This record gives sequence, structure tokens and C-alpha cells, in this order.
Amino acid sequence: MTVSPPRSKGPHLNALRAFEAAARLGSYTGAADELCVTPSAISQHIKTLEGWAESPLFVRNAQGVALTNLGEELLPSFTAAFDQLSDAVQSLRTKAQPQKIKLATLPAIAQLWLSARLGGLRKRAPEISVSVVAVEVPPNLLREPYDVTLFFKEGPLDVDEVEIFQDCIFPVCTPEIADRLTSIESLENETLLHDSTWSQDWQLWLSSSPGAQNVPMRGPVFSLFSVALEEARHGAGILIAHKELVERFLKTAELVAPFDTQLVITRKLVMKPAPSFIGTDRCRILTEALIQ
Repeated sequence: MTVSPPRSKGPHLNALRAFEAAARLGSYTGAADELCVTPSAISQHIKTLEGWAESPLFVRNAQGVALTNLGEELLPSFTAAFDQLSDAVQSLRTKAQPQKIKLATLPAIAQLWLSARLGGLRKRAPEISVSVVAVEVPPNLLREPYDVTLFFKEGPLDVDEVEIFQDCIFPVCTPEIADRLTSIESLENETLLHDSTWSQDWQLWLSSSPGAQNVPMRGPVFSLFSVALEEARHGAGILIAHKELVERFLKTAELVAPFDTQLVITRKLVMKPAPSFIGTDRCRILTEALIQ
């Protein structure tokens, strides 16, 4: 009688994923956020993996965790393996849902700029459905289920990135406030509205404007540009605006630009497609709809 020995079991995929994420991010907490579990779950997975390997992969200390020599040696191959697996999953999703696009972008872009372009895309290709997720930080397109992202970027573009527009900033306010602004120095007596995402924009614009050296930076700060814009529309103060995000309010004269100085800065809105999305008809159609 033939006896088949039981097959040896390897480590669980979740344990391998927990190790790779914690090693790449240098933090159990960061890995927990990325994998949508608790830090204690990450810790338990890694203890299980270390038990299976009979060797430590992390050194625990008061500052957190650090990789052992073995962990550092293994990380590149684990990262490459999970990137390849994620790419395969993305390809499956892309090919299984050929008429859908999942896009991630900043809340301000989603609320104030993107909807008009998607309307043009629907007219051009009504069979394509676009889902939009507003997030503050660009997702990892190798690991997260998005086809494309739209975010501002400084510096040179990667070969797969497409510039949509260059950012241009200037103050906007209601016509009533504009009537009392006789010069840039008049800003000293006004409330300046600030957006925390682009917290340096007032400083950038003022530094390019003669006579603005003594303008105080006082005024409320908002975590969402759209909320700061609503406050500006209701006369709460003067906001540094992004040209592409306020064009429709300038056309209706709800807001006006009280000064001639507009500052074109190095920041660009950039479209970045996932590897599985590059070269598809949907990518081409979306690009054409955004650059119009």
C-alpha cells in the first residue's frame, strides 16, 4: 500500500502581504492602513511568518520596528512579486469590465473641474461609465483598484503621465469686496481665506506682487478648497484661486479677480494611468475628454 506523505503547508498569503507592506512602509501602522486591518493583525501575521521561517524579520524597539538583514534581503523580491500579482488582478478587472473606468482625484478637482469634462466624455462615448473617488493622496496604481489618477505634480513628468493643465493662481472675491480694493496694499485691511492643501499659495502670489510685503496672512483655514470657495462666494473674504477651478464663477461674475496679477506656477494637473489601462481605447478617449 502506497502512503502519500502530507504536503507541507507554506505561510498564509495574508502573512506574506503583511510582511511586504510593513517592510516597504517601515511601519505596522502604515501597513495596517494600506491593508485595511488593525496594527495588531499585522503584528500577529508577521509573528506567524517568523515562526514558520524560524527567523526574525523585524527588530522591535521603542521607536517602532526595523528590518533584520534577512528582511532587507527579502523585501525587493516580495515587493516585485506583489506588484506583479496586483498587475495581474488589475488586468483581470480591466478586461472583465471593458466599459468602466475608475478614477481617483482630489476633492476640488472632482467637485469643480471634472464633471464638465465627464459630460463631454458621455456624449463622445456613452457606453463608458466613469466612477470617481475623491482622495487627498494619490493611490498606488500598482496596488489599488484604480485605472487612472488626476493629481497636481511638481517637476518633470514620468513617461506614462500626461499634463492636463498648468496651474495659475490669483485672488478672487465678490464684486462688493473688489469695489473697496484700490490697490494691493488694500489687502492689509481684508480677511484672507486659506486652503490647507495649497497652504503656500497666498505667499507665492504676494511675493510676486509689488507692494504686498506688509499684507498680514490672517484669516481662516479650510481643509477643503470647495468650502473656502463657497465662503468667498458668500463674501467671507478673499481667496487665492486656481484659474481652472473658478472659471465658471468668473464667467457669471459671482466672483471677480480684483487685480491683474496672475501667477503661473510649476504645479501641473497630471493624468497617470495604471499599467493595465495604458494603450486602451478608454485611456485614449478619457485623455481626449480631459484635454479640451
